[in-house]
Amino acid sequence: MRHGFAAGGICRLAILGNHLPRQCGIATFTTDLSDSIAAQFSNLDCVVVAMNDAGKSYLYPPRVGCEIDESDIGSYQRAADFLNANKIDVVSVQHEYGIFGGKAGSHVLALLRELRMPIVTTLHTILGEPDPLQRRGMDEITQLSKRLVVMSAHGAALLRNVHGVPEQKIDVIPHGIPSLPLAGRSKNKLGLEGKAVILTFGLLSPDKGIEHVIDALPAILARYPDTVYVVLGATHPHIKERYGESYRESLERRALFHNRFVSRGELVKFLSAADIYVTPYLNPEQSTSGTLAYAVGSGKAVISTPYLYARELLADGRGILVPWRDSHTIASAVVDLLSDDAKRLAFCARAAAHGRSMVWPAVARRYVQSFERARSRRRSGPRVSRALELPARHV
Repeated sequence: MRHGFAAGGICRLAILGNHLPRQCGIATFTTDLSDSIAAQFSNLDCVVVAMNDAGKSYLYPPRVGCEIDESDIGSYQRAADFLNANKIDVVSVQHEYGIFGGKAGSHVLALLRELRMPIVTTLHTILGEPDPLQRRGMDEITQLSKRLVVMSAHGAALLRNVHGVPEQKIDVIPHGIPSLPLAGRSKNKLGLEGKAVILTFGLLSPDKGIEHVIDALPAILARYPDTVYVVLGATHPHIKERYGESYRESLERRALFHNRFVSRGELVKFLSAADIYVTPYLNPEQSTSGTLAYAVGSGKAVISTPYLYARELLADGRGILVPWRDSHTIASAVVDLLSDDAKRLAFCARAAAHGRSMVWPAVARRYVQSFERARSRRRSGPRVSRALELPARHV
């Protein structure tokens, strides 16, 4: 169902973040958010300001109207001019420390300070113990933003307790997911017919803890010899650039690796084929995970380490939490689920029920409500009135 506008008078929205075909979770999120808002709100003009790695460019779709080189402070200032000159009503910032240049991602402040419209910032990482540079930068972002979006109640608590953000300024909106089938018959299409399939997907890096699932496989295979562990996704571009494929090569003889950034269609096939989904991540402070959100939304039985987002998303019997770096407990949990179809399917049902509130159309409507609240509370001020001829897109 498509919507017009409610309150707020928003005609033009800009979203700042990574965008496909750049390969990362923020790029997928920004693309999905902009696509969903455009689909739900027929009269809202949405433009994307895309972050690029230093010296790189991508073949973006027409919605990307401006690009920023993460290391070039001047390109942030030019992007601010672009937004101010083009009658943007609200800017939605996708914030992750690693996508912006400068110490602790501080270059983005050069852009945000110059904007003359309300800013709504989605925080993809919130640190419980930020270092002084991270704290200073985040404190300024929270002050410059009219509203702050987090994806979990714990994230909201960190904003209040660590950065002193008032509760009324925070919107808790779940990580969006596409409408995914709850079950399917894709095992035969993937050459996995007759197998018990354990799945992990997402960009590969050492903090994902894949080795601990691989170390659990001998005990799993002793009970269920037809089990296969599928690791789906390419090595994270930043990891590959710095260290090559050493991490993947140290693991790939021990599991079924699919070394590519997969399309949504391919991902749906693998999720449909999976009996158990595992996130063995090693970062306790991880405050969101698109891959875990997808797995829950598709009704998978999930096993995870207890990072912040997993503790909240898998509460109330929606999944199983296991200790850090504990291959023995991972093996026991997998064997238990494979041994008891009723238990496994009960986890699937609870996960799927919770996932209904996370589908992108519902999430997009909540984002626009947040933008409208920011717009209704805006402080009036001068806008850039001159028409700027900007080299916004790289050619």
